[in-house]
Amino acid sequence: MKAIFFDFDGTLANTADGIAATCAETLRRMNCPVPQEEEVRKLIGLPLKETLQQLGGLDGQAAEEATLLYKKLFPHFEALLVTIFPHVDCTLAQLRQRGIRLAVCTSRDLHSLRLIMDKNGLTQHFDILATADDNLNPKPAPDMVEHLLEKMQLDAKDVWVVGDTTFDIDMGNGAGCHTVAVAYGNHSVEQLLASRPTKMVWDIRELLELV
Repeated sequence: MKAIFFDFDGTLANTADGIAATCAETLRRMNCPVPQEEEVRKLIGLPLKETLQQLGGLDGQAAEEATLLYKKLFPHFEALLVTIFPHVDCTLAQLRQRGIRLAVCTSRDLHSLRLIMDKNGLTQHFDILATADDNLNPKPAPDMVEHLLEKMQLDAKDVWVVGDTTFDIDMGNGAGCHTVAVAYGNHSVEQLLASRPTKMVWDIRELLELV
């Protein structure tokens, strides 16, 4: 193993409560039905516009408006509710100490990602960030992983992709990488197993056993 590409939401950070609250407030202000948290959780990992479009049954223009509104609400809703999962910081530090290169591969935009990472001291651990702002085909397409492989000059066989949703696992598998599903995130173990990850873990510290 030479590198690990991490999903962010549901893998490194517990953002589900904040995303659900911000989606609910966004759609309420758009005069749409307010979704249940479970509905939102199923879509975490997809691009924000697509998530809001599906939750609110919005057309393209309305989905654009909802996305802009969500981003305005972000500092007052989602950002206040985000927490980092236990043992993430120490695990990332140990992986770096062992010479493993780390990257983030997320559907989140760069601004919100950096805000959360900087606030929680995670930025220092990562070589590169692939985000929605790179304008690549979104998960579950393999494009973001392939982009990172090219930027970091790595072979897929030397990289593990870690995530909490089928979108992450399908993305990593599609790029020819090894994949690790974390069982504490937004998709169920049954859903994750259907995407055939190379390995399943229940605690992020289990990644240290792979190195």
